[in-house]
Amino acid sequence: MDRLYTPWRRSYVTSLDEPDGCVFCELAKGDDEEAHVLLREDGWFVVLNKYPYTTGHLLLVVNRHLGSLCDLDEREAAAQARLLARCERALREVYSPHGLNVGLNLGRAAGAGVSGHLHWHLLPRWEGDANFVSVVGDTRVLPETVDESYRRLLPYFRDS
Repeated sequence: MDRLYTPWRRSYVTSLDEPDGCVFCELAKGDDEEAHVLLREDGWFVVLNKYPYTTGHLLLVVNRHLGSLCDLDEREAAAQARLLARCERALREVYSPHGLNVGLNLGRAAGAGVSGHLHWHLLPRWEGDANFVSVVGDTRVLPETVDESYRRLLPYFRDS
């Protein structure tokens, strides 16, 4: 039997208890490069997912600790659509995916890993990217690290 060792997942599987505070509120205050924050604009920030489902998995996160679309102010609501489109363009330009998954989960029952802090997921997808390892082995196989994704995407967000 073959084995695929993924030591980087250890920190994830051992941190599944409820964290103290909100991970997104902490990211909002942290160092951009260390946290892989690509952009801060109009009450939002774009960050790479620390535990991506696919290479280039972006999160669009509102700065304020809000749990619902209904809680956005007019500026945040207006910026949301524009920033989602900007993220889509960046992913299409950098990764040339066959498609994208874009969505949000409102509340733990809806699948939110971080409930209580509004955030969108944007995932580039390629035909055949859900291979047997993900389906059978419950392991993601990613062709680049989060650091590499950050280096590839950062110029797009800084220069456009």
